[in-house]
Amino acid sequence: MVSGKKDFAQIQKSLSVFPFSLVLRGASFLYSIVIKARMGGYRLGVITQRQLPGFVVSVGNIAVGGTGKTPMVLLLAQWARAKGYNACVLSRGYGGNFRGKVLEVSDGDQIKVSWKECGDEPYLIAKRASGVPVVVSKKRYLGGIYAAKKFGSNFFILDDGFQHLALKRNLDIVLLDASKPFGNGRLLPWGLLREPKESIGRAHALVLTRFSNNQTCKKAEEEIARKFPQKPLFMSIHRPHKLIFPTSQTIFEPSYISRKKVAAFAGIGNPSSFENTLASLGARLLQFNHFPDHHLYLGDELKALTKEAKALGAEMLLTTEKDWIRVGSDFKAEIPLGYLVIVIEIKREKLFFDLIERFIHRAYGI
Repeated sequence: MVSGKKDFAQIQKSLSVFPFSLVLRGASFLYSIVIKARMGGYRLGVITQRQLPGFVVSVGNIAVGGTGKTPMVLLLAQWARAKGYNACVLSRGYGGNFRGKVLEVSDGDQIKVSWKECGDEPYLIAKRASGVPVVVSKKRYLGGIYAAKKFGSNFFILDDGFQHLALKRNLDIVLLDASKPFGNGRLLPWGLLREPKESIGRAHALVLTRFSNNQTCKKAEEEIARKFPQKPLFMSIHRPHKLIFPTSQTIFEPSYISRKKVAAFAGIGNPSSFENTLASLGARLLQFNHFPDHHLYLGDELKALTKEAKALGAEMLLTTEKDWIRVGSDFKAEIPLGYLVIVIEIKREKLFFDLIERFIHRAYGI
């Protein structure tokens, strides 16, 4: 049986009990001092920020775990291109093995590197963001200058950029998971917060992701609206878009899995969200294996997953689009192996993009 591995949230939760909690609490206190000193340095101008030659919008969050940054980046990239901007996505390339200064992942038409070099998320963005270059650099300023010179980029999208204070931005969009917007309210490593929730004051717009009309989500909406009344707040959903089986080159509507026997696995920031999505589509979920974010699947591990799924009587084995990149088309499963494509939909979408337009006009004095 494949048991999977614990993701960060599960590990953190298991260690947050006495006596380990005392150690984690002390570490969180030290972390908070470092974070506040760093933010203070930028606020007071002791640490300088650099500026790119164009409009810069950051998509980020304040908690560890998946909040839907990649679908949001893709949505912004597609919108900016449709509006006639020379958009570019700038990523730090987390999980990739590139150690140089700047890596051109895509010129907007052709992907130039493997996912192992750039990381799975930049690769996925490059695969989906047609016409929009993707550049990796730990110093996003260098990546932006490269894109400006080579592609004429004037609209820069920072993937996971809220904490990247070294670069000035015109618009900060912060995503919060509607089911747990502030995690457990504690800073790393005792909690899941990358920085204090008061840091949301730096944001220009907030988006509650995976929103539904249940009491938990409504309570989160009310709490955020009360604590940050001046911040524009939008709700969004993660909508299953299509189901792809690469080996057979077949594509289905997500409803295809309704009442079918399904085994699944995921190594993303919030694996449970994928599990819940499959259940909401009516799948008869026989087995679900959780893995850490960016997990590298080995051949024997994949064989074990498919063998287990087959033994359970599953009609198919499913994963996420990001996981499929790390599985690769070379692996031949004993049963149909597919991935689910997810897109983000923002409620009051026109108001959301009108807000972005206002910030663009403000940046250029229009």
